[in-house]
Amino acid sequence: MVNAASVPARVMGIDPGLNVTGYGVVECRAGEVKLLEAGVIRLPRSRGDNLPARLESLFVELREVLEEFRPQTVCLEEVYSHSSYPRTAILMGHARGVICLAARLARVPVVDLSAKRIKQSVTGNGNASKTQVQRAVQQFFSLGRAPQPSDVADALAAALCYVNSLRRRGDGRR
Repeated sequence: MVNAASVPARVMGIDPGLNVTGYGVVECRAGEVKLLEAGVIRLPRSRGDNLPARLESLFVELREVLEEFRPQTVCLEEVYSHSSYPRTAILMGHARGVICLAARLARVPVVDLSAKRIKQSVTGNGNASKTQVQRAVQQFFSLGRAPQPSDVADALAAALCYVNSLRRRGDGRR
């Protein structure tokens, strides 16, 4: 069992995106992990010239969530880059930058986690499918159905991965 004082009381996981950014906030108390809030930030459709406005929307909405829930740590999924889609990685880098800035201004440290590490932590398989991650999150939090869309499950999985890493260490040090 984890020493309750060693784990940040609130952890926010974020699955970054320029269309949909998933987020989930969990609270750790007395070794228990409780789901406080989960959802998505939906951004305006891309029109080719509105990237700055879309990033502003992400920033404003994320700041509201950070202010409301005041997490002690933000866990952010790293950008996965595929050689066939380099533009996607660049655009995702913009979203991650905005998320890091919002967390920094809220004075919340950001922990970067790879998708493979997150999947391994919650499913036992670093190559798990989105459906497997959704089911693992559903089971962990005893939800009536799998979190939808998958961005929400990915964000909650990021928060759980961080909490699990602290449990394995038995302390709050990174």
